[in-house]
Amino acid sequence: MEEPKLVSQRIIENVEKVIIGKDRELRLAITALLCGGHMLVEDVPGVGKTMLARALALSTGCSFKRIQFTPDLLPSDVTGVSIYNQKSMDFEFRAGPIMAQIVLADEINRATPKTQSSLLEAMEERQMSVDGVTHVMPSPFMVMATQNPIEYEGTFPLPEAQLDRFLIRVNLGYPSAQDEVTVLDEQQVAHPIDALEAVTDATEIRQLQRAVREVYIDPLIKQYIVGLAGATRTHENVYLGASPRGSIALFRTSQARALLEGRDYVTPDDVKELAFVTLGHRVIVSPGARVKGATAADVVADCLARVPVPGARARA
Repeated sequence: MEEPKLVSQRIIENVEKVIIGKDRELRLAITALLCGGHMLVEDVPGVGKTMLARALALSTGCSFKRIQFTPDLLPSDVTGVSIYNQKSMDFEFRAGPIMAQIVLADEINRATPKTQSSLLEAMEERQMSVDGVTHVMPSPFMVMATQNPIEYEGTFPLPEAQLDRFLIRVNLGYPSAQDEVTVLDEQQVAHPIDALEAVTDATEIRQLQRAVREVYIDPLIKQYIVGLAGATRTHENVYLGASPRGSIALFRTSQARALLEGRDYVTPDDVKELAFVTLGHRVIVSPGARVKGATAADVVADCLARVPVPGARARA
């Protein structure tokens, strides 16, 4: 297998032909993919959320399906349905769009909670049950969901159980003026997504996913991760803190970041860099603190300041 750092850089350079000036966000998307996790992209319309998912799927050679979430979308429209075949005199399963390696759940908060919950089993257990029959999801499998944080009319906010299924949450943000001019230049004749080609394949992605789990994490750093998650639960401005799944998310993404940096071990800086994107959406600020202007970002930053960073220790 090629050096993971070189593979990731090749994917980033390819995706950057479409998504300009978002190197950190692209690295986070690849981190989620290599962890076998899911990503929630929360931002205003028109900043490239959908294009990011398409470009990542094309660059990695993975199958791609897009689900446009609307209030009238049914769970069977996502998972698939069993249809009676008169020729074979039996029911046959017709898979829904969830049966793809990279799935874009576009504007996920516009669907009803019943439809949103149809993703829970697939996202957590990598399988899907339809009419009593279990279907295994393809590998690799990643759900990239988008939602607009500004317009809430006609939406159904994601419940905590759904948010907790997402490994990381990312905000793309507006491009700089120079990057936006570059976007105009690139799209003057045709959209660059039309000419994008794969620079790796699903087999290599699966190899990288296995390599992530072999990255070494010192017991002191494991305690540091658990300490950060625990600090969010006892913080005075928090109504609900990060779950143990949040600790696992921070643990796994730290391994992936180390691998993408060319290291076979995790440092405290890896944990600090990924603390907010993995724990922020799992923290619910209490109503009283919210009135005073406190945010989840403030809580995570405060926890990072309070929890002591593990230092060097003598080894026999």
